[in-house]
Amino acid sequence: MKAGLAIVAGLLAVAAAWTAVAVLGGRDTGAATPAASLPPSTAAITRQDLIDTKTVDGRLTYSDERDVTAGASGTVTWVADEGAVIRRGRSLLKVDRKPVTLMYGSVPLYRTLRLGVSDGPDVEQLERNLKALGYGDYLTVDDHFSYATRLAVKQWQEDRGLSETGEVDAAQVVFLPAAVRVTDAKAKVGGRAAPGGPVLTVSGTRRLVRVDLDTSDQAMARKGAKVTVTLPGGEEAAGKISSVGTVAKSSGSGQDDDGTTTIDVDITLTKPPRSKLDQAPVEVELESERHKNVLAVPVEALLALREGGFGVEVVEGNASRIVAVETGAFGSGLVEVKGDGLSEGMKVGVPAS
Repeated sequence: MKAGLAIVAGLLAVAAAWTAVAVLGGRDTGAATPAASLPPSTAAITRQDLIDTKTVDGRLTYSDERDVTAGASGTVTWVADEGAVIRRGRSLLKVDRKPVTLMYGSVPLYRTLRLGVSDGPDVEQLERNLKALGYGDYLTVDDHFSYATRLAVKQWQEDRGLSETGEVDAAQVVFLPAAVRVTDAKAKVGGRAAPGGPVLTVSGTRRLVRVDLDTSDQAMARKGAKVTVTLPGGEEAAGKISSVGTVAKSSGSGQDDDGTTTIDVDITLTKPPRSKLDQAPVEVELESERHKNVLAVPVEALLALREGGFGVEVVEGNASRIVAVETGAFGSGLVEVKGDGLSEGMKVGVPAS
């Protein structure tokens, strides 16, 4: 409501000239009387839903950011560029000139896969990737590491320039759920890679907007709620809240900690934005409250009454009268009003456009 009153104050200042005439002219709130000077323009009172909104800052980024650790030990001889999109079968980096390959899967490669290993979902996802990459014509995709699996692995290793051992370990493959975009290349060419050490930060390829929302505004963040996002360059996009954090975190650290806490709010856009920038600042319009089936007038129709509060000038033919109103919700340049005798379709005075 404070934000709405601030808007009203600004618009009243713009409309000061005609407002002063209307309010200080001594008209009562009874029957319409002939007016020496009618408002320069009029607008209809409408009946509709009004939505209180609040605009907050956010940033355009990518989904599912995570760190990738090394399974190989040696000298980094190549690393994917920041911003590069890596898909199944392609290299994330090379250690001692041997590629570390991305394959799709949800189970990390926590053991060496070879003949004799116990059955498991990690075996099945390896076989599924080998099939997708064109290896193992006679390979059955299941959770068992068979002789056919070993042959398919050796064919893949030959094409990748790896030793043809028929065994796969974390020095050769990283399993991630899908294609990734490199957001930070932590490993540098010439640097050392060690098992467990971070080498890349990657994200998904899906664009999203992230908001660090003040916990005092968390009631506005409802999963599935629609929002409007203003992107770099003024582009507007529709979006929907896809996730709301449940853990509050401090917005600063050390001496910069002002006691404010925030929660993470992720917004999925309905269509890809034109902007390719990562971490670009955006503005997000959140819905705070919906008021259904109310009478509404343009905000600039409000008049500051001499006795306090607000009113509107109802125009009927060549006469007008001032009606005191109680204001409610603000949204999209409109304000909810309640006043004696007001009804849908009536005309109220507004400044000249």
